[in-house]
Amino acid sequence: MESKQRLKWLMLAVICPIIAGVPSFMSKRDISCPKEKLNITGGTFALSNSYLHGSLLTYICPSGYYPSVHSRICQDGRWTSKTKIRKTPECKKITCPNPRVFENGEVIPYKPKYYVNDTTSYSCHSDYKFRGSAVRVCKPNGKWSGTTPICGRDSDHCPDPGVPPGSSRAGSMFNTDDKVTYRCERPLTLIGSKVRVCQDGGQWSGTEPQCYADFTYDTPEEASEAFSSSLKSNLVVDNEGQEGRRLNMGHDGTLDIYLAVDASDSIDKDQFEIAKITIKLLIEKISYYPVTPNYEILMFATDVTPIIRMNIFKMQKPSLEEIFKNMDDFTYENKSDKTGTNIAKVYTTIQESMTGERNRNATSFNETQHIIILFSDGHANMGGNPRPKVEQIKRLVIQNDASREKKLDLYVFGIGDDVSQEDMNDLVSQRDREKYFFKLQDLTEVQNMFVDMIDEDTSVGLCGIVWEGLENKRRAFPWLAQINIVRPPKGSNCMGSLVTSSYILTAAHCFKEGDTTDKIRVKLEKDLVVKVKRYIIHPEYNVTAKKHMGIDEYYEFDVALIQLEEAVPISSSLRPICIPCTKETNAALKLSDSEGSCRKHEEMLLSKELVEASFTSEMEKENDKRYPKAVKNIKFKLGKYRDACVEDAAKAKEIKVKNAREAVTDNFLCSGGTEPTTDDVSCKGDSGGASYVNKKGRVIQVGVISWGSKDVCKEKRGKFTSDADSRDYHSNLFSAKIQSFLKEHIENDRIGNPLTFLNATNSADGK
Repeated sequence: MESKQRLKWLMLAVICPIIAGVPSFMSKRDISCPKEKLNITGGTFALSNSYLHGSLLTYICPSGYYPSVHSRICQDGRWTSKTKIRKTPECKKITCPNPRVFENGEVIPYKPKYYVNDTTSYSCHSDYKFRGSAVRVCKPNGKWSGTTPICGRDSDHCPDPGVPPGSSRAGSMFNTDDKVTYRCERPLTLIGSKVRVCQDGGQWSGTEPQCYADFTYDTPEEASEAFSSSLKSNLVVDNEGQEGRRLNMGHDGTLDIYLAVDASDSIDKDQFEIAKITIKLLIEKISYYPVTPNYEILMFATDVTPIIRMNIFKMQKPSLEEIFKNMDDFTYENKSDKTGTNIAKVYTTIQESMTGERNRNATSFNETQHIIILFSDGHANMGGNPRPKVEQIKRLVIQNDASREKKLDLYVFGIGDDVSQEDMNDLVSQRDREKYFFKLQDLTEVQNMFVDMIDEDTSVGLCGIVWEGLENKRRAFPWLAQINIVRPPKGSNCMGSLVTSSYILTAAHCFKEGDTTDKIRVKLEKDLVVKVKRYIIHPEYNVTAKKHMGIDEYYEFDVALIQLEEAVPISSSLRPICIPCTKETNAALKLSDSEGSCRKHEEMLLSKELVEASFTSEMEKENDKRYPKAVKNIKFKLGKYRDACVEDAAKAKEIKVKNAREAVTDNFLCSGGTEPTTDDVSCKGDSGGASYVNKKGRVIQVGVISWGSKDVCKEKRGKFTSDADSRDYHSNLFSAKIQSFLKEHIENDRIGNPLTFLNATNSADGK
């Protein structure tokens, strides 16, 4: 009996672990994967979390090569991969698709395979006309440079659509309603339209196909040009006479944007975080345009987690800061154990939102432009095929009316090292000369792509555009100017801000009697030489005006303008800051013409008792980088905090009056001190710089740094944190007399692009 009992316990000891799996005292995160047999021939690998459960192993090859296996994941003590590994992974040479499919001509040279930097040239047989690129080079991303070479007769209704490298075409008739069908050589994937139809207008339907290998990717330049030209067509208002597709929505047009980010286990945590940052940047850039979109933002794995739903957004109108905070609150770990990839559910969620919007107001829904942008690797492993869901969305918006096709834009950004290209291609819009599927080698490159979305031809009025998260610091401070005045025995250094393409705003005290324009050196973007036409000091600035009262140096109306001989070229790294009470800043604040006034701007920018603001120090000298050594953060003291801030002016050695308001009038803003928090303070050389606030994602200058009660930087040997009684005083740009001075010169600018100033209580056009 006892032996039978022992046998029973022995059997339970063997069977229970088999049934239960991992012992209860061990979690999956405690299980590591083997370190052996992981190498790749000709390359290396990187681990996201050592050899622990959930770690992503990524294979890395030198330029011109690609890994035969992209990645592996450590799961339950073993390395898994999306592709079967039959032999040791290796780095293989990148090839470009076969160009010898070229019809009615010759391609030279003839090779079995074409590798990176190989060059091909094309020519037509007699009686055929050549279009496209006559010379093409195989690029490191597995694509040919230039455009598809075509030899055509131009005798049909539609031009010969050509045969892209790596593909074959069925169909050689190009009249109205004729079809051509494409397929790619194995193992390449067709991206674009498999079938194209010759339309009445002489254009082919759909998108020209391309054949992608699994290592093929789009360069940031390619993606930037394609994505921005397509998306911007929905953001430009009344943009007549511009080339390219443009949707003139008007100020009453509605734009609904749906953004979805894959957070499933097939996406690395770092890639997910980069995707979130990328979405923030996209929303930030879109905010610079005159239209005001509505958003739905979704994070998904097995389930879909809304950051904001479309109907909630339209009711609450949250700020960008609120949206970004909600995005930050959703972490990669929020999905818990539900780590599958359910792309179908994402599109179902979007369809439900769209149906709700249509049911609430069918007329508005039909007038709305709908944009869906998905970030995913496309490896759906639950929920079924997402394509039928996308087709339902198309029917909902397009309503079987070909003229409504442009009311819906479907984009996909492939993220991760292993993107399911064919599946993703089925989820995007297919329109002639436009691209909606993007596969980039590094998602961080998308961020720089979005920076270049602003159309420089129409961006002169887009002031105050910055993005401080960029590595290119000059783009974060595109309005920054440093001014050096050569004057023996010692000149002066000041800061300034580009306020139009030909005017720089700075402080009047930077200049002395007798200064000539040839002695003024203005530093803007590196290698840009600017010549000064003249400098103009505010007519009521008089540093000795109150010397008889005991104020040795008086700085009221301490502002000046430097006019350049020629307007500087506006670009992403050289752009004006916004100044208040102008029509341009009205647009930046998203105010209508009827809402816009100087008083309204002041209410929006300086309504609190403590207003968060910043200014910058002198430019970085190392390598002449043209960005500030430091960004200094302050709070303008208004309301109950202003009196103490003003009173500290009496402690300055240049002031010998009891009433500090004699020195600090209402034409000044005040910062500094340690209450309720410690501010940064200005140092020698910061004078004339812009003190600015960030509102609705745009930088707006509200003051010019004039003077301070105490030289804290000298006493603290370079540190610029305030003492209890150290204060800075800034010329207030809302001052009526300063506004009058700026308007007199900038509104009548004959060299650059003048600004339009608003009235005190009404808009510029009197509405």
